[in-house]
Amino acid sequence: MGRIMRQILTIVGALLGLGIMFQNLAALDAWPYLHTLGSMRTEIFLALGLVLGGLIGYLLGPILVKWASRGITWAEWRLQRTPMQDLLAGSVGLVLGLVIAFLLTAELGGLGLYGDLLRVAITVGLGYLGLLVGLRKKDEIMRPQNWLPRVKHRERVSQAATGDVSKPKILDTSVIIDGRIADICQSGFLEGPLIIPGFVLEELRHIADSADVLKRNRGRRGLDILNHIQKELKTSVQIYEKEVDPALEVDSKLLKLAKIMDGKVITNDFNLNKVAELQGVPVLNINELANAVKPVVLPGEEMVVHVIKDGKESGQGIGYLDDGTMIVVDGGRKFIGQTVSVVVTSVLQTAAGRMIFAKLKAHMPGVEASEA
Repeated sequence: MGRIMRQILTIVGALLGLGIMFQNLAALDAWPYLHTLGSMRTEIFLALGLVLGGLIGYLLGPILVKWASRGITWAEWRLQRTPMQDLLAGSVGLVLGLVIAFLLTAELGGLGLYGDLLRVAITVGLGYLGLLVGLRKKDEIMRPQNWLPRVKHRERVSQAATGDVSKPKILDTSVIIDGRIADICQSGFLEGPLIIPGFVLEELRHIADSADVLKRNRGRRGLDILNHIQKELKTSVQIYEKEVDPALEVDSKLLKLAKIMDGKVITNDFNLNKVAELQGVPVLNINELANAVKPVVLPGEEMVVHVIKDGKESGQGIGYLDDGTMIVVDGGRKFIGQTVSVVVTSVLQTAAGRMIFAKLKAHMPGVEASEA
């Protein structure tokens, strides 16, 4: 293949050299010393161009083939990693830029060399500008209703009135493994597409292939959750394959991607939540949602709890409600393994969850004795 390309470039170079010499035949009359070549000076002049052009093409052939091969390989790799939406939007912007450049430079042909240079500069500049605008405005370009002014206006008015402006929701690894995101999607509380970054999916696969049994089970559970959301729920799920920044960690990539897409991060990670708040990135925390929908418990209310272990303080017992809320029962240590009636004394709400403090009801058998 390389030999054939070299031969082709040699022929092309020879033809170009011949053409250049043919265009400059007037030089034969301008240079008096060329008359010493005799009547064959025209043929010698053309033959010289043919030989020099072919020699240059032969010598530069391998270098040009190598550069072209690298360029084609890079372009193929880039096209494979570029979403189709980016390709279409960029093409639209590029074509519009070139059309505008053609209209603006149509009258510059009479300015000679400077006009040609100016035409090339304007064409390259407007073409590049159109490409950038197309990529930046790809969401609007690829949305059909934006091309219809009336529909577009009604949609925006409706969104402004109802607040129904959906943003992409970017999932992190912890919330996928947790699994509750599938139930939330099924309930219809989340709007907008769910974005699964490629680096999060890669981390999930790495966990699923871990030698540790617990990690492996968690990773496989996360993959099953994603499969369930994609195939059985109506929620739009998109895999974001584009690389963000290889030098950043996964959490930093998530926050940067959220800024790029103007989206929100869904997570269970307390530290990621705090960092996102510092950087001004919107976050939806599943644990905060779970705490928000738990039934409200007020001091003085009575409830029944099963004491399963002792607490940190002397005499305390620990139990849990059905939703996982921990109850600290004062004086409940001696009732471990039993179901008792308690009265709520206080409720502590933290970012990690809710904790209820209670005491045993006074009429329960053994309470007075324990207090005495």
